[in-house]
Amino acid sequence: MAGKVHEHQLIIAPPGRSATLAQRMPSAARTVAFDILQKVEAGGYASDLLLEAPLDPRDAGLASQIVFGVLRFRAQLDFLIEHYAGRRRKLDREVRTALRMALYQLRYLERVPAHAAVAESVELVKRARKTSAAGFVNAVLRKVDRRPVAWPSREVEWSCPEWLLARWESFYGAAAAEAIARAALREPETYLRIGTAGTRVQDIGSQAIVPLLQLQAGQRLLDLCAAPGNKTAQALESGVRVVACDRYFHRLRTMAVLGVDLVVLDGTCALPFSRPFDRILVDAPCSGTGTLGRNPEIKWRLAPVDLAHFQRRQIALLVQARALLAPGGLLVYSTCSLEREENETVLEHAASGMVVETMHRLPGRDEGDGFFAAVIKSV
Repeated sequence: MAGKVHEHQLIIAPPGRSATLAQRMPSAARTVAFDILQKVEAGGYASDLLLEAPLDPRDAGLASQIVFGVLRFRAQLDFLIEHYAGRRRKLDREVRTALRMALYQLRYLERVPAHAAVAESVELVKRARKTSAAGFVNAVLRKVDRRPVAWPSREVEWSCPEWLLARWESFYGAAAAEAIARAALREPETYLRIGTAGTRVQDIGSQAIVPLLQLQAGQRLLDLCAAPGNKTAQALESGVRVVACDRYFHRLRTMAVLGVDLVVLDGTCALPFSRPFDRILVDAPCSGTGTLGRNPEIKWRLAPVDLAHFQRRQIALLVQARALLAPGGLLVYSTCSLEREENETVLEHAASGMVVETMHRLPGRDEGDGFFAAVIKSV
């Protein structure tokens, strides 16, 4: 995992100030990366936090690389902390974050000077008011080298919780499970879609969903979970009339430029439409396990019990949508989840006997994020 990064030169203190003090100030990129990782630990999402960070493009690049690198390789980094410390230790969250950041830079990035990664991580610990741990952090990081280590388990080597690996192995086979986990360690490709509504960033897997609707000009399409609008914009290229819905107004507001009817509603409740729709898209909220390369924090915060919560909402969405499907119409149910509970089991509960086609896209086997989709036809 090598990358080209921007590194600040040491700050030269102006006359009358201590050069030593000035040189010890952590760079903006590392300071922001540290703060974002702390917020992710508290439940934030890295992509959103990075977009809000007040950084110039070069600092933003390094901050992003550190944040996503730490989240992708977290299990490996935690093992390396123990490896270089000589034993397992209970560490404050701030101390562990600083160590993870430094280890990622020292072991996985080629163009970051070692002295900068070490010195600034020590300063980040002090900045977090954990001064008593500064000596320990410095001592551990001075031992770090790039020699290979023997990972104790696949959970550590692939940096993915064992419960997820076991599920994927059961669903898709051992080779596919490994490919999914390893794909989540790579920086995802950026895909663009050029359409009549302009050019948008849209994953190649996401682009594969709308064609399943077999849209034709003049048809009425209900997009039940529409925000942020990439699939809506793609559908409009077919000349359909779209009603786009979402649970939250602030998510729909950004779609006003598309010129479609926007409705704020909870799709798990009875829908307020008197006429049926020729086509319906239910791109359901889900665990997002198909997007771990893009959203690596998901694999560390998701728990098996969460899947049942998503499933209940997904079943309710599909039941309400089916009630508005015109005779002979098509409904596409899709998720960016790899989990059977959110895909096949939802269909068994809410569309049994109506599925005419399914699609699986697996990271490591197919390009882009992982997706599931099913085409449901009304009789």
